[in-house]
Amino acid sequence: MEFDDSLSASMDDFAENTQDIDIPEELPMMAVRDVVVFNYMILPLFVGRPGSVSAVNEAMEGDKLLMLVTQKDATSDEPEPDDLYKVGMVSMIMRTLKLPDGRLKVLVQALSKAEIKSYEQQKPHFRVNIGLIEEEVAEEVTVEVEALMRLVREQTEKIMSLRGVLSADLMAIVNNIEEPGRLADLVGSNLRLKVAESQKILETAHPVERLRLVADLLNKEMEVATVQAKIQSDAKEEMSRSQREYFLREQMQALKKELGDDDAYSEEIEELGKRIKKKKMPKYARKEARKELKRLEMMHPDASEANIIRTYIEWIVDLPWKKSSKDILDLEKAAQVLDEDHYGLERIKERILEFLAVRKLNNDTKGPILCFAGPPGVGKTSLGQAVAKAMGRKFYRLSLGGMRDEAEIRGHRRTYIGAMPGRILQGLKNVGTNNPVFMMDEIDKIGSDYRGDPSSALLEVLDPEQNDTFSDHYMNMPFDLSKVMFITTANRTDTIPGPLMDRMEVIRLAGYTLEEKTVIARRYLLPRQVKENGIKQSLIKMNDETLELIITHYTLEAGVRNLERELGKVCRKLARKIAEGGKGPYTISQNTLKKYLGPPKYLPETELDTLQQPGLAIGLAWTSVGGALLHIETSVLPGKGKLILTGQLGDVMKESAQAALTYCRSRSKALGVTNEYFDTIDVHVHVPAGAIPKDGPSAGITMTTALCSAITGNMLKKGVAMTGEVTLRGRVLPIGGLKEKALAALRAGIKKIIIPYDNEKDLVEIPEEMRKKLSFFPVKHMDEVIEHALGDLKKSTAKKK
Repeated sequence: MEFDDSLSASMDDFAENTQDIDIPEELPMMAVRDVVVFNYMILPLFVGRPGSVSAVNEAMEGDKLLMLVTQKDATSDEPEPDDLYKVGMVSMIMRTLKLPDGRLKVLVQALSKAEIKSYEQQKPHFRVNIGLIEEEVAEEVTVEVEALMRLVREQTEKIMSLRGVLSADLMAIVNNIEEPGRLADLVGSNLRLKVAESQKILETAHPVERLRLVADLLNKEMEVATVQAKIQSDAKEEMSRSQREYFLREQMQALKKELGDDDAYSEEIEELGKRIKKKKMPKYARKEARKELKRLEMMHPDASEANIIRTYIEWIVDLPWKKSSKDILDLEKAAQVLDEDHYGLERIKERILEFLAVRKLNNDTKGPILCFAGPPGVGKTSLGQAVAKAMGRKFYRLSLGGMRDEAEIRGHRRTYIGAMPGRILQGLKNVGTNNPVFMMDEIDKIGSDYRGDPSSALLEVLDPEQNDTFSDHYMNMPFDLSKVMFITTANRTDTIPGPLMDRMEVIRLAGYTLEEKTVIARRYLLPRQVKENGIKQSLIKMNDETLELIITHYTLEAGVRNLERELGKVCRKLARKIAEGGKGPYTISQNTLKKYLGPPKYLPETELDTLQQPGLAIGLAWTSVGGALLHIETSVLPGKGKLILTGQLGDVMKESAQAALTYCRSRSKALGVTNEYFDTIDVHVHVPAGAIPKDGPSAGITMTTALCSAITGNMLKKGVAMTGEVTLRGRVLPIGGLKEKALAALRAGIKKIIIPYDNEKDLVEIPEEMRKKLSFFPVKHMDEVIEHALGDLKKSTAKKK
């Protein structure tokens, strides 16, 4: 139910005399909202609720009398008795009109104030038992009351004037009323007060007290109306000043045009409009650009916001919404380009050619998300550049290492000072196409802090199913990233969050063999260093044996980065000789290499005679920098059965040591010792290079073998390394990174590797030339490991201490 503005009138305006009306004790009741009905009021009501319509119909069928009570909560459509005030007004329905939408328009006349004593009926409408409240009349109008009435009249006139709703008829009625209670009711009904305040006036019985309450409310409304009028006046003045400045600027612009002095600001806006019209972009982007351009036209060029809008429009027109580079779909040419820049890496090259083949057959395919995982220096980043070159696409590289702010990916909102789009859109703007090869380096080193989690922001970027509507906070509109070929790089994958890892296809680069490094140095590294150091190719001669010596004795890595540094060092020393007048050519041989690089930095492991000792076993570890050898040293000494662990051991390796000791105790008979033997000794396990990541030690069988060797006094067979975890029952568990570990063993000159039986299937990933140089022994149980590493223990004699 909604209400029109209330109408107030004096008793002279009443349509009929109401003094002789007999009001019964029980009446139908209708709840009204947003208005309080006062004595002597005639007002229209719009009735729409079923209960209210039912109450009106019952009143019309009877004596047309209706009890009107105000709701406490105007939003309630079906109020309960507790939701209604107790005091209301008995009213007579003077006229009804049915509207086309089914509602009723009812004109009611307030007759008498009444209080609800009880509810006789609630459905389909309220019926209440009431008690009439007789109106008190002031006995005499004293000087104080007269002054109060004059104050109320003056305040009412001022408020009506400030609000702009001053009515001569209403003021005539106000000035003619001499009774304080009637004056209070009339003013209260026209003040547009809150419902609770109007109800308080209605429930105040004494006329003078009611008038004082109205006077207090008038003072409050007077202060509010004064402030409101001041605000409106200030706003009008500001608007007038702005309009005046606008017209003056327009006149100045017209004068400049007449004088032939072109306005640079107008030219800039016109140029932006041409760029928007010329740029190929989606409809929503063009609409946003035009809207912002209109705002810019209305602003003063020196306004602070003008520069923000100008920058935003330039970003819109600079982004490559629909500009793509054409892919080279010639597979033979692409394969040739890949082979020119990189040696080996057949699996990755095959994956790139597969993508190009699919692209050739289906041009609408979404870009893959590849992750090149491997140790440093194996060519992950340069391989991404080769992919872009092979496909004929632009290349952009973004380093994620140490990034902690989510805004680096999604950008800042334009409400911030100096806001810019994220690095994703910045990269696309720099390359100028929407389908580049976008490389994200070091994704495993991304961080997070109070500024957000960049890895979570990357979930949308690297998801082919949703990155076609990527939304940057600065642009605040979707941008299609589905055509971008994203390639990420990582040294290790265990630090990449699981949801992010799930969106990528991981391709591992294990490292290079000695032969591969020699070819890479001959084809790529040495010519590049010769050119960078200003030496002619004819002035330096270095055979493959010398290169192999540099690789084995001066570098110890999975990649080739340090190898290139060593070659650069040789070239710099030759450059100095040539600059000092040397003629050359210079031959770098195995005998003269020490003059340039100094003594060897590393010796192959097989040259160390300390490896052949009881209690020493060689394990293979998988680290973030590739495969590595892991020496396990074990000593047995008199004691009380303690296990001493030293070295930087993680929890996994400590658990492996405990499992190794338990296994050996369970095999005491096979080791040739008594059960009480382990209570008389202490076992000391030391790992000199124990700083191995948690995922990569796989040192269980190595520790167990070393402990068995120390107990029996048997030395391990020469040139044997091993990898695998062991259970308490002696079962050998599979490991990861077999290729990296095999490369580490090959670099160290080890020929025999003991591996878990379940990893035999992974041997297909190891190149054939590596498999020819290595012998792999798959084992299922620890007993088989002992047999391969130590031989038959029954023939040996246990050394008890």
